[in-house]
Amino acid sequence: MAPLGLVVVAFLAYALPPYLALDPAQSRVPAPDGFPAHYWLLVGHVVFGSIAMITALLQIWPWLRRTRPRLHRYAGRAYVFAGVLPSGVMALTVGAASPFGPATRASDVLLAVIWLGATFAGYRAARERRFGDHRRWMIRSFALTMSIILNRVIGPIAAIFLAPQLNTTFGGSEIALGQSIAAIGAWVSWTFALICAQLWLDRKPRRRTAAA
Repeated sequence: MAPLGLVVVAFLAYALPPYLALDPAQSRVPAPDGFPAHYWLLVGHVVFGSIAMITALLQIWPWLRRTRPRLHRYAGRAYVFAGVLPSGVMALTVGAASPFGPATRASDVLLAVIWLGATFAGYRAARERRFGDHRRWMIRSFALTMSIILNRVIGPIAAIFLAPQLNTTFGGSEIALGQSIAAIGAWVSWTFALICAQLWLDRKPRRRTAAA
């Protein structure tokens, strides 16, 4: 928990300040022309997404689940209703208007849909007291929540490999280069996180049945 917590805190220390200032000039995502509400939706997405990341840490903390089940439930409700739900809904709009090209838009919208779907499935399973299903869906939701950190790692790596191809593969177009880098970071980050989560779930030992 400690290393993961440090990574999340470091990421939020980098990602949050430009948006807490409420200054559109500090935004790391250019606003599309004719869409002035884009910045404010982006601010909401970042703030509520930060709440999702913090409460997700509380959700997967074994000690908290074991010794403070009521706090675990409260943190879970905050994760769903003050984190993933508002952030995911805003991500649908912000992602559909992404200035980083159609491939990134498709990734952002699909990620938002799957993120909301996995979280809702986990919440519904808990309400129905299907705690095994609840745990599996919330692990998937957690992986998607944290995939933004991978995005910030994969993007620079893609830039290192693609930048030398500016005048060949991309015909000197910096726009095409930038959109390709953004698309690789967008798609690879959440699909890789989700696949890893599923592989981890599938590798968990299963109880043997008593049947002969």
